[in-house]
Amino acid sequence: MAKAKTAYVCTDCGADYMRWLGQCTECKAWNTITEVRITQPKSSISADRRGFAGATSAQVQTLSDVNLDDVPRFSSTYQELDRVLGGGIVPGSAILIGGSPGAGKSTLLLQVMCKLAEQVTALYVTGEESLQQVALRARRLGLPVDKLRMLAETSVETICNLADREKPRVMVIDSIQVMHLADIQSAPGSVAQVRESAAFLTRYAKQNGVAIFMVGHVTKEGSLAGPKVLEHCIDCSVMLEGSADSRFRTLRGSKNRFGPANELGVFAMTGQGLREVSNPSAIFLQRGEEHGSGSVVMVIWEGTRPLLVELQALVDASQLANPRRVAVGTETTRLAMLLAVLHRHGGLHMSDQDVFVNVVGGVRVTETGADLALLLAIVSSFREIPLPRDLIVFGEVGLSGEIRPVQNGLARLNEAAKHGFTRAIVPAGNRPKEAVPGMTVTVVKSLQEALEAL
Repeated sequence: MAKAKTAYVCTDCGADYMRWLGQCTECKAWNTITEVRITQPKSSISADRRGFAGATSAQVQTLSDVNLDDVPRFSSTYQELDRVLGGGIVPGSAILIGGSPGAGKSTLLLQVMCKLAEQVTALYVTGEESLQQVALRARRLGLPVDKLRMLAETSVETICNLADREKPRVMVIDSIQVMHLADIQSAPGSVAQVRESAAFLTRYAKQNGVAIFMVGHVTKEGSLAGPKVLEHCIDCSVMLEGSADSRFRTLRGSKNRFGPANELGVFAMTGQGLREVSNPSAIFLQRGEEHGSGSVVMVIWEGTRPLLVELQALVDASQLANPRRVAVGTETTRLAMLLAVLHRHGGLHMSDQDVFVNVVGGVRVTETGADLALLLAIVSSFREIPLPRDLIVFGEVGLSGEIRPVQNGLARLNEAAKHGFTRAIVPAGNRPKEAVPGMTVTVVKSLQEALEAL
């Protein structure tokens, strides 16, 4: 019998220790270190799984000699998912899809697998739901169910043994938190089980050329549950985001070894499952007929495409000693910083005002190109002066009040022109070399010039 070993592992970051500690020295979390019993893996399991990247023998090659002809991508049948994955599914890749409960992770993967099963061999492994529950969902969504192979199992060894016989090209593991290895003595969902199960499945994917989708749970803070090494060993990590009261879901990539990261795919939740939104700018620009102050349209850059979203701001006299700064869809700390810039270089004092900012449609804006639009929306609400409906704004605001250029300025202007916008306020560094048809572009170098341009 293999000799068991004891280790102490942090459940938040996966750091290992020789003895128990009250606080993790890596992530500074308290009472997160638990005892884990680990045994040496059996030779029957590891003998045919040698190597991690799928190499059959260890040999040194020059980079130019590596053959790329045997790794063609194939489509997932959903263009928005292909966009996030970098152009399609790569054989032998390990993809982790996370999201809050009810976001639609299992629904999206079931739709993808049912359509892929008509073209290639596909295997759907469910560890949280019964086969009857999955079949009822597929029938409710009206999906083709004749070709998809199903398996209800939580043992990783059994799954890989059955996959050797089925020879699938795509496989789904739902979810990685309920999978377990026989050699790991801890319970499913623990740090050791999640780490070793993910590493075992990733190794199997690369050695057999099988693309594996793994569903991951999230913590109450919204981050992926399990050790941080889980995100390091997989090839692509995406998050399906969306509140329960919103019909739109955004699929955002945070890591991708086969394409650009931070790509964004947009889906709409309907009675027939998730449907692709081919033109998300038109969805997020559904503005009301009554035009008030504090609203402006900005052009943000998500991955490889521009996206038009509406930004709203509300400034009101505060009844509190410390006025509130609330931001939904953007960073609260950046809002406080921009208000300080507005006071110093714009001459507007808002220390006695509550400031609320909201990005319409549930989109989360992470780039700095929305700084200028945010400040102009705040000024519009503070002065109660509506901004023109055909105006778009983008630009980064520096601490000294300068307006810095952003990437892909011309592509942003062309996208706005396609949606009928005729006026734009942009940084001087993004001045187009040729006139944009049907659009008047005003360039500004400082925050004071931007306020005067209104």
